Amino acid sequence: MAVMAVTCMTTMNAQPKLSATNIDEVLQAMTLEEKARLLVGGANNFFGASAVVGGEADLVAGAAGTSPAIERLGIPATVLTDGPAGVRIDPTRKNDTQTYYATGFPIGTCLASTWNADLVSQVGQAIGNETKEYRCDVILGPGMNLHRNPLCGRNFEYYSEDPFLTGKIAAAYIKGVQSQGAGVSAKHFAVNSQETDRTSVDERVSQRAARELYLRGFEIAVRESDPWTIMASYNQINGEYSMGNHDLLTKILRDDWGYKGIVMTDWIGIRQGLPTISEVHAGNDLMEPGQPAQVEEIVKGVKSGKLDMADVDRNVRRMLEYIVKTPSFNRYPASNKPDLKAHAAITRQSACEGIVLLKNNGTLPWRDNVKTVALFGENSYDFLSGGTGSGCVHTPYVVDMVEGLKNAGISSSETLTAIYRKYIEFARLKFQAERHPAKWFQNEAMGQQKYPEIGLSAIAVGKEVQRADAAIITIGRQAGEGIDRDIATEFNLIPEERQLIFDVCQAFHAAGKPVVVIINSGSVIETASWSGYPDAIVCAWQPGEEGGNSVADILTGKVNPSGKLTMTWPIAATDHPSTANFPGSVDSYTYTTMKGDRRPVSGYDFTNHNEDIYVGYRFFDTFRRDVAYPFGYGLSYTTFDFSKPVVKVKGETAEVSVTVKNTGAVSGKEVAQVYVSAPKGRLEKPAHELKAFAKTRELQPGEQQTLTMQIPVRMLASFDEAGSQWLTEAGQYTFRIGASSRDIRCTATATVAEYTEKVSQALAPKAKLNLLKQ
Repeated sequence: MAVMAVTCMTTMNAQPKLSATNIDEVLQAMTLEEKARLLVGGANNFFGASAVVGGEADLVAGAAGTSPAIERLGIPATVLTDGPAGVRIDPTRKNDTQTYYATGFPIGTCLASTWNADLVSQVGQAIGNETKEYRCDVILGPGMNLHRNPLCGRNFEYYSEDPFLTGKIAAAYIKGVQSQGAGVSAKHFAVNSQETDRTSVDERVSQRAARELYLRGFEIAVRESDPWTIMASYNQINGEYSMGNHDLLTKILRDDWGYKGIVMTDWIGIRQGLPTISEVHAGNDLMEPGQPAQVEEIVKGVKSGKLDMADVDRNVRRMLEYIVKTPSFNRYPASNKPDLKAHAAITRQSACEGIVLLKNNGTLPWRDNVKTVALFGENSYDFLSGGTGSGCVHTPYVVDMVEGLKNAGISSSETLTAIYRKYIEFARLKFQAERHPAKWFQNEAMGQQKYPEIGLSAIAVGKEVQRADAAIITIGRQAGEGIDRDIATEFNLIPEERQLIFDVCQAFHAAGKPVVVIINSGSVIETASWSGYPDAIVCAWQPGEEGGNSVADILTGKVNPSGKLTMTWPIAATDHPSTANFPGSVDSYTYTTMKGDRRPVSGYDFTNHNEDIYVGYRFFDTFRRDVAYPFGYGLSYTTFDFSKPVVKVKGETAEVSVTVKNTGAVSGKEVAQVYVSAPKGRLEKPAHELKAFAKTRELQPGEQQTLTMQIPVRMLASFDEAGSQWLTEAGQYTFRIGASSRDIRCTATATVAEYTEKVSQALAPKAKLNLLKQ
């Protein structure tokens, strides 16, 4: 008996400890309960959930969640932090005098508007460094959903209405973050096109639109950057929740694209009508934020035969393969002191390159002719650095327009500064006093809030004309998680804003002085009705913590604007065909909260994507509709000439080259955008589609650069639903190269042979859609 006891004790003490080379051994040593625990998050305090593994949610205060630790086998917890515009953690902590502010980088629309993958990668590197230095392992980003409609509340986090541009910018961001030894979670997979009833709405979409638009960006990112994790979205796709959708998470993501990382759920917990065991089977490896009942369900599911042990082992293996990559596993000595000064410089540069000059009658740039500016609009003094919700960042500061202009040697009106600063103080207190407790996103802790604009009398405006050399009007818009925008007050200008623009322009123009409008918004707004009044319009987006400095760099010509729109700006929101089905059709259903409570509600049960493949410029350019500003549009302080277009098809790749020359008087950068028109064939196609782009270096006056771009023939393909395949039809393709989708400077043609690529039969619609046709 003594010998047996010694043998048993030796076996117990010889448990393997996880390493990159013994994953099979550790997997074999795990109990069923331990495997189940590893697939369920450690919970977090944000939603008030109970921790599955005691204390893990508090590894980093304010982090979104964790994967659980299993100490017996040397498996550490890993920490997940919200993003994607920077690390979102608590900036201050109890009994700790140190601060933990993170850099507020430009929002997704601003980053994408740089059309500069190398620059976006630099931003990713800085974000990856802060993720790791703040003891986190994964940042929950990039946001990769399409701008299906300009009213989506989270468009600021997302890159574009175009899947190719989305995929390329996302891949650059991911490569940058992961080059630092931290991971990403590309989100929200997939078709998360709205915030209204996002946890339940059924996004009904054709297989073709799903493949060509809503999944294509993710596919590019997966193939080119190998993200550590992908986050499954809340919504349903054609009647099945993304989180439990085997077609989406296994057939498409893993079988078709070859994805090797883990999939985690968005932060939902237990869902009515979607058992956790179904999520495990579908290919979800980590249930966030995690609840004890989910662990129990997995264990019972295996024991009852409802869940195959092979599915559990497969997912656990993926989790172990993820964990051994992480800073936590590799015991990285986090400093909690990233170089915020260096990262602020990156923020300032990247924001400058993403700012889009929409109009300029020659008033910009300002040189020595402007010394004092009258700043109108409350967001001149409370400049919005980013959006609200989980995507907001707790920054150490935000540079407003007053400070930005001051740093550039330009003073601003003391009277207006006093008026607006006192108003903002009042508006903030009033807002908090009247805030509805259920509206969690309406909270300064969830990001800067937009306060109502105030009007100023013509007399007050007139007094400023005498003191200032020019006027700036900042039009701000805020949006974020949990709510979509309305047309009347958030897409359109409100009466106070329209009157302000009219009065300021009338008064300053009468004195021969210029007026510039700054758009401080993460998303598109209406401009057609008022754009004729000001001398210049600058779309600054929400450019991060250095916003005021970045805008001042553009206004003064320190930086020549080179940003280009990544979405069409329509004349009216209703010009988008998707607006007819946004946010969807009303029905009643039962919602299960993260605490397990069931609540009957009335909401938007489904959204029909009847516009099909005609989203954004694919619609406006194909159907020849007028727009305010086209996709890819953006002005410069110089001019460029495009010449010598050449296309050569080499095997399964089309090589496109074009020479871009600076024909103006100042240095600048230009983006060559390649739109491809396919020959008429079996499948209906848009007029043209973006298939390549490249940005020049800073070209001096008279200098030129030849840009060469590679387009795989498979990227010219359309999705053939009948054959469940990608199909590039044989024939002559036209490569249209220009400065926007409606500013084509030169063309070239090439003959392409047929290309086909079979894929899984997946995501078939269950409801009939009335699809838009030419």
